[in-house]
Amino acid sequence: MQILDRRLNPSGRSLPNRQRFLRRAKSLVQEAVRDASAKRDIRSADAGGEVSIPLHGIREPSFHLGQGGTRDHVLPGNKEYREGDEIQRPPGGSGGGGSEGAPDGSGEDTFRFVLSREEFLALFLDDLELPDMAKRRLVDGADPVWHRAGYSSTGSPSNLSLPRTMRNSLSRRIALKRPKPAEVEALEAEIALLEGQPEHAERVLALRAELERQLLRARRIPYIDPIDVRYRRFEPSPRPVAQAVMFCLMDVSGSMTEDMKDLAKRFYTLLYLFLQRRYKHVELVFIRHTHEASEVDEETFFHSRETGGTLVSTALEEMRKVVADRFPPAEWNIYAAQASDGDNAAGDSQKTARLLVDTILPACQYYAYIEVGREGEHGIPGFPRGPTDLWRTYEALVNAGAPLAMKKVRHRREIFPVFRELFAKRGVTEGASA
Repeated sequence: MQILDRRLNPSGRSLPNRQRFLRRAKSLVQEAVRDASAKRDIRSADAGGEVSIPLHGIREPSFHLGQGGTRDHVLPGNKEYREGDEIQRPPGGSGGGGSEGAPDGSGEDTFRFVLSREEFLALFLDDLELPDMAKRRLVDGADPVWHRAGYSSTGSPSNLSLPRTMRNSLSRRIALKRPKPAEVEALEAEIALLEGQPEHAERVLALRAELERQLLRARRIPYIDPIDVRYRRFEPSPRPVAQAVMFCLMDVSGSMTEDMKDLAKRFYTLLYLFLQRRYKHVELVFIRHTHEASEVDEETFFHSRETGGTLVSTALEEMRKVVADRFPPAEWNIYAAQASDGDNAAGDSQKTARLLVDTILPACQYYAYIEVGREGEHGIPGFPRGPTDLWRTYEALVNAGAPLAMKKVRHRREIFPVFRELFAKRGVTEGASA
């Protein structure tokens, strides 16, 4: 017979040590994960990999003797000192410890190890969140909250309620007049006292008959009956949870080159991975637009080759319709992420701004705009390219106080830092900026 052990950790010995190490060096490992994620493409975003942390990050705290005091040492091979001799303390800073430095005078010892896919994603997404998720409602199928709901005659042995069981047993024994042990003992004592006295023969017979009747009654009325047993009962109740919907808006018009579309697809793929892993109650809505917009499924959103003109307002109109039909702002936390090259038809920018200010932004908890472009794009030589029409429109809204986040992406390596900056936890962002 052959037995194949396909467990990831067959011996089970290294897993607790590994988890303990990741908890202790979490900050250093997270920093290494961020550095590694900035160098990889989106196809390997959810893969594990090898990371390096400084060697000092794996040192464990330990107890050691402080300076001063009297110590006893065993020095094998000693031919110079005898017991009672005093050894001169070496002057400070002249110890013989230390290791040889790098030949070029620089460098740092590092500790390299491999993270699994689950560990890599958990560390990468640990300090990311959807900001301002506040609206809560009862959601069908959500993890319920269990609360006490009285007692039941059936249940698990672990839920046995001993006080209620004994209370029911006592009530039943009192109602059925089950003889108490003290009463039986009193009858037996009286029989033993009167037994052997002829003048009390009739009394003894009566007492024996009463004792037999009491014992029979005690046998028929058990101390604890199955009908006395009670179990603690629990009932589930729906728990209000924060539910969110993320609108993914992408420009697929003719002005968007394949490289720009690839950048947008990579950003949304990372966003999709984050939402699917981080939250249970998050809906995704994909809206593509050219001169007209439509809600599509994930496959069409990422792989369709439809092209056309550019009217950004059509995407916002489609988003407004979907929100009105399926996602009431009073019950849903609404988020939107838009990716575009910044081009828009003449005259449409004003309508776009009006839709954002009047309809979209008041309903949204957060709105992020990603402007994608060609790597090294600077416009005509000698004339640096200025802000795009859409960037100027959104920048004016931001200056007016609109809750809108704007970032530019020109290369694949910028996607991870931009994504982390957009969805970092508030406290983490403020601490980093401080």
